[in-house]
Amino acid sequence: MTIQIKNLFRLKSVTESQNEKDGVTENQTGETEEVRKRTYHEAGFRDGSRNIGGSQALSICLNAIYAKFQNEEKELVDKQRQIKEPYINEQKNKETEVKALTVSKENKEEQIARTDANIRSVKDSVEALKFEINDLARDPEKYHIKATKGASTKFWIGLIILIPISLYLFTFYVSTSYSAFFKTFDPNSNLMMNVLDPKAFEKAWNDGTLEGAFVSLIPFVFLGLGFLIHMFSENKSFANYLKIGVLVMVTFVFDAILAYQIEEKIYDLNKTFDSPPFNLPIAFTRIQFWGIIFAGFIVYVIWGLVFDFIMKEHKEKDKIKHEQQKRQKDILIHQERVSDLDKQKELFIKELNAIKELIAKAQGRIGELQRIIDAVIIPTKEYVLYASEYVQGWITFINEKLFVSRTENQNLIKECIEVYNNHCEGVGAKEDSQNSIYLSVV
Repeated sequence: MTIQIKNLFRLKSVTESQNEKDGVTENQTGETEEVRKRTYHEAGFRDGSRNIGGSQALSICLNAIYAKFQNEEKELVDKQRQIKEPYINEQKNKETEVKALTVSKENKEEQIARTDANIRSVKDSVEALKFEINDLARDPEKYHIKATKGASTKFWIGLIILIPISLYLFTFYVSTSYSAFFKTFDPNSNLMMNVLDPKAFEKAWNDGTLEGAFVSLIPFVFLGLGFLIHMFSENKSFANYLKIGVLVMVTFVFDAILAYQIEEKIYDLNKTFDSPPFNLPIAFTRIQFWGIIFAGFIVYVIWGLVFDFIMKEHKEKDKIKHEQQKRQKDILIHQERVSDLDKQKELFIKELNAIKELIAKAQGRIGELQRIIDAVIIPTKEYVLYASEYVQGWITFINEKLFVSRTENQNLIKECIEVYNNHCEGVGAKEDSQNSIYLSVV
């Protein structure tokens, strides 16, 4: 209703401006309206006399009057153009809106097409990676992977050698650490039984939890040192070489401590009153001292070299597996990318559907506006004005020329007014809708 009121005021302004352009003054327009009103009034009086003021005849005559008013309004080209101007402008705005939305629609379709192309490209990459995973084992050189033949055999041979050496070191360090720190040497036992006790593990746990845990875990310290030496040797640098040297020195010193402790116990077992106190120079002259060191340290060095060799062979053996795992990770990354692209595509499709809906609404409104523009626009207030003049002429005849009783006269007038009201309601013309317009296609 607000838009209709604004349009009506605008139409009034445009009409006044056009009248000024055409040289039609406000007084001339008023005179024209008065002439037209008088014409409708006279026509009502004349038709009323011809039909003896009958209400049924009035209904038919009002339909004819409405058709006549339509034709008159249709002939007023300038007036129709001015009334339709807001709808024409709105239609132009809607057409501009449709053009902008069409461009947005094309851009969104292009985005969807690019997203589809990206999805296909990523999926093709996934398929290519899956093929490479299967083909790597058959032809690694095709993918510039140098997998040395026989690496697996060397690995298993090294592992077979490493296991018994590890067991030897475990047994050696359990026995020597127990003998060096916890065992009381028996003068009646031979030298070898004092140094390497076959029941050292059992005796240590019988002596206490601390003794048992120390003896059980100390071999892993040496194995850990060997593992660190291998890790540092993988990256060639002065700092790593220095660390390796420190680790080897620590291992040697720890073996020397074990040998010194054992040798001291042996020395104390056999010393006399004339024997000097046991010290490091004396230890250096004892064969058993060096024997214990080399029985542990040299084997430990051999273990480290074999372990390093096995790890390198394992790395060589696993080159193909490593490349396969690398491609598996790439596949997971690509699949996540496909998932993201699918979500992006769904968003674009929703936006595209929203744009299409807006285009459809705008085009529907353009069609409605075109029908309005093609139609005859009837000003409601004006039609009510002239129709009421016609009915007044009809009722004037009844009052002045129809000689009937007063009761019949009043009833007939009442019927005519009722017919008039029904007619106005039927054609959408109401007295209280003076700021609205009524559309009718003819």
